[in-house]
Amino acid sequence: MLSFASPLVFLLLPLPLLAMRLLPGKEAVTGALLVPGSIGHALPTGARQSIRVRVRRVIPLLLWVALITALAGPQRLEAVEALPTTGRDLVLAIDLSGSMERDDFVLDGRTVSRLDAVKAVAKRFVTGRAGDRVGLVLFAEDAYAATPLTFDVAAVSRAVDEATIGISGRSTAIAGGLGLALKRLQNSEARSRVVILLSDGSDTSGTVLPRGVARLAKRLGVTVHTIALGPADLETAPKTRDAVDTATLRMIAETSGGETFRVRNTSDLEAVARAIDRLEASGLDQPPATLKRDYWPYPAMFALACSIVLVASRRAM
Repeated sequence: MLSFASPLVFLLLPLPLLAMRLLPGKEAVTGALLVPGSIGHALPTGARQSIRVRVRRVIPLLLWVALITALAGPQRLEAVEALPTTGRDLVLAIDLSGSMERDDFVLDGRTVSRLDAVKAVAKRFVTGRAGDRVGLVLFAEDAYAATPLTFDVAAVSRAVDEATIGISGRSTAIAGGLGLALKRLQNSEARSRVVILLSDGSDTSGTVLPRGVARLAKRLGVTVHTIALGPADLETAPKTRDAVDTATLRMIAETSGGETFRVRNTSDLEAVARAIDRLEASGLDQPPATLKRDYWPYPAMFALACSIVLVASRRAM
């Protein structure tokens, strides 16, 4: 339905009529001119001259009405579906250490590396987080933020897909990765702040202890869910190379009030993604947003056209 942003502007419509009534008029100098009959027949008739005069009087009126209409701000309010917002900030922290190259996962009937399996599941998980602000931290010997917190989950999914082993070393700095994720969240004003930390090894790099970072997460009010990835762990097979430190990851989750998950294959990984979706349900029902479409340029353009015609007609006189 069409409405006006400033309908009181229409009170100015009778202003020219009031000016004609109240302001003193100016006497026009007139006179008669005798011309020969042959010239008189070639001159415009009184009727044709009267039509031109009326047209020249109507154009200023149309110009004034168009200007007033444009100033009144014609607009139409349309309801559009709003992006659901959860008020949650979520950072995904993924281990990129050398052990993630091991080909011991099966995906779609073929053997793939741990990283490829994580990428496949993480991309689906991230794209399903519409309404969350999602960030990505990648860590190995060093940690770095691959994306800031953003509603653009498609961009985060692409960053997950582009993650490459070796660009930040090959050892595992769990505390460093978690610490950087917490730094991304420390100034967040979201009602819920969550880190999902995935690692397939033990903390072998860095000077910060995982327990200290876990306590920091609790102090900041950040919930950390941890995922222990790999077929072997230090609790059941302590002498196995690249065994995952499930005890440390469990301690981090429990200290912060989160959950820990044990993943040995792709099915476990997909189940974890579904479980975290249930723990951190995405999306809230939002009322439709109202979009305002302005139509003032159309009467403004009509007023401009009238002014051009008016100037041209005066020059032709």
